[in-house]
Amino acid sequence: MPSLFDPIQVGAIQAKNRIFMAPLTRGRSTREHVPTPLMAEYYGQRASAGVIISEATGISREGLGWPYAPGLWSQEQVEAWKPVTAAVHEKGGKIIAQIWHMGRMVHSSVTGTQPVSCSPTFAPEALHTYDGKQPPEQARELTKTDIARILNDYENAARNALAAGFDGVQIHAANGYLVDEFLRDGTNHRTDEYGGSPENRIRFLREVTERVVETIGADRTSVRLSPNGDTQGCIDSHPEQVFVPAAKMLNDFDIAFLELREPGPNGTFGKTDQPKLHGPIREVFKKPLVLNQDYTREEAIETVSSGVADAIAFGRPFISNPDLVRRLKENQAVAKDDMKTWYSQGAEGYTDYPFLND
Repeated sequence: MPSLFDPIQVGAIQAKNRIFMAPLTRGRSTREHVPTPLMAEYYGQRASAGVIISEATGISREGLGWPYAPGLWSQEQVEAWKPVTAAVHEKGGKIIAQIWHMGRMVHSSVTGTQPVSCSPTFAPEALHTYDGKQPPEQARELTKTDIARILNDYENAARNALAAGFDGVQIHAANGYLVDEFLRDGTNHRTDEYGGSPENRIRFLREVTERVVETIGADRTSVRLSPNGDTQGCIDSHPEQVFVPAAKMLNDFDIAFLELREPGPNGTFGKTDQPKLHGPIREVFKKPLVLNQDYTREEAIETVSSGVADAIAFGRPFISNPDLVRRLKENQAVAKDDMKTWYSQGAEGYTDYPFLND
């Protein structure tokens, strides 16, 4: 079996190792959601990852409620992303854009419009805004006309991603955002063809995937799911009944890879004791499978070498270790990150973490 440090082909991308950089929201764009030059330095520093999955990037102003997060709906944003992707490529790296609609997890003071979701529900917690956290607002239920418009937004973002120099995209279908809200019966209360049965709840993910595949090709398309437990108030009564068929559907599209975020009872975020589904999903998804959530070096090596997964996505360790791949390969100490600077603006806690040689 291959090792964590061996190359892997994921669709059109030849990754030089199986240590992927998970998407990490960092809040270094402008207030108008335009990437900044500092982001080129940050991502370029981490180009040794097999594949960098960018921070979640909005497909529309309606769907992007995180302050200072980047978007991919305008030409200005496309142009500002080009130095970022170029910085990664110049150092021999690969980078894909995670495209994102936050659904009900936005506040109108950031987006300028009422949040939307599959059903008229509330986010379970206060939401980030430019003026601190604010109480959630009731989401407006999406009409079929709205859904058609949002599918166009996904298509536009995918096309823009390639124009900006990304090697592909990842559809963010996890963590309690819009696609995940459609998938789970705890948030999807619809009675039309987008609600009710697992097959119907998968429909929106299928239509998004189809649109992206038609736009940029299956070999440049990937998806992230979070198939276990409560995530930002998004939960399903029988997750295996919806997520295993969803994985089978994605396999039939022949996408490049599937990433699963699987928190456990001691996970950093979204703790759950629900059984993990990567085993049943592995049986139906035959393309490369990437697992994410609090893996140690030893666990990651064992998970790949045993064939449980094809690659591991590391999140927080990449914040404070731009040379994480080298540290893991040489079994060097991994530096701790500073939570106070996760979402702050500026270089502190962003581009100033040292490399081993420093």
